[in-house]
Amino acid sequence: MRTPLTELTGVRHPIVQTGMGWVAGPRLVTATANAGALGILASATMTPAELRAAVREVRSRTDRPFGVNLRADAGDARERVRIIVDEGVRVASFALAPSRDLIAELKDAGVVVIPSVGARRHAEKVAGWGADAVLVQGGEGGGHTGEVATTVLLPQVVDAVDIPVIAAGGFRDGRGLVAALAHGAAGIAMGTRFLLTSDSTVPDAVKARYLAATVKDITVTTAVDGLPHRMLRTEFVSSLERAGRVRALAQAVRRAAGFRKLSGLSWTAMVRDGLAMRHGKDLSWSQILLAANTPMLLRASMVEGRTDLGVMASGQIAGVIEDLPGCEELVARIMSEADRVLRALPHPEP
Repeated sequence: MRTPLTELTGVRHPIVQTGMGWVAGPRLVTATANAGALGILASATMTPAELRAAVREVRSRTDRPFGVNLRADAGDARERVRIIVDEGVRVASFALAPSRDLIAELKDAGVVVIPSVGARRHAEKVAGWGADAVLVQGGEGGGHTGEVATTVLLPQVVDAVDIPVIAAGGFRDGRGLVAALAHGAAGIAMGTRFLLTSDSTVPDAVKARYLAATVKDITVTTAVDGLPHRMLRTEFVSSLERAGRVRALAQAVRRAAGFRKLSGLSWTAMVRDGLAMRHGKDLSWSQILLAANTPMLLRASMVEGRTDLGVMASGQIAGVIEDLPGCEELVARIMSEADRVLRALPHPEP
């Protein structure tokens, strides 16, 4: 299936595996790329040296295009951009809008730039700055999310910009791909669906929690870092929501200390990062610390399997996922179903 997304990135199928921290490492990205979709490495949870090593590992396992996701507000963003350019990575995606200069630097080096947005005005801004495409996530998506459903937000963005639009939030199968194409998208992006594959390195016990979840077990909370964050409702999440400010601060300091040890960041740097992630919100000190060490909370689940001490970002779609296929099987299944759905659609008489 050829769409503006496949033509822009060189992949076979208009499907993107999103850059999920602690999840989208070399193994998952390689499997996605070899399946003909666009795999995206998550670099925010890697040091620059780890990023370069991860890129080279993927490159050694596949000759297919892949990408790297960056935090545009990271202090070492330009160093990471240089790694992408030096290593010949095809695509750079961003969780937050990159600056006009950063977009230009990447494009001058032949890198395709795809920022992620959650509002029409943000899509218009990055399109005006020269982004090659935009990934738009509706409220159904996992992690930090907005309030507008994909079916409402997607057509707004498609009508507002002249670059390819990738739809994210609530996708898992061929029917969803056809629906997104009907709205004018050039393809779909999926996080939770790729997390729940046999190629994902997420511990089996964590995958089991996702598979057992119903749609009612997935919630949006601001208790973790002050921003709306869609995740599985666990006892830990509920405890954060019940905790008073003193107790919440104590929990945040304890977990921040663990993240500080792992990351090597100073307390000053962690608070600075937390403040940078406030986005103008009125956050408590516990939320500021949690904003800085949210990666640690995700790591506890996604790497260590500690569902009691971590958070599990999740799209609503987890409530209807029931299996763990490999990436090759998943992508082939989606494309086969999309073909069947398209062939079954009624065709009006000329």
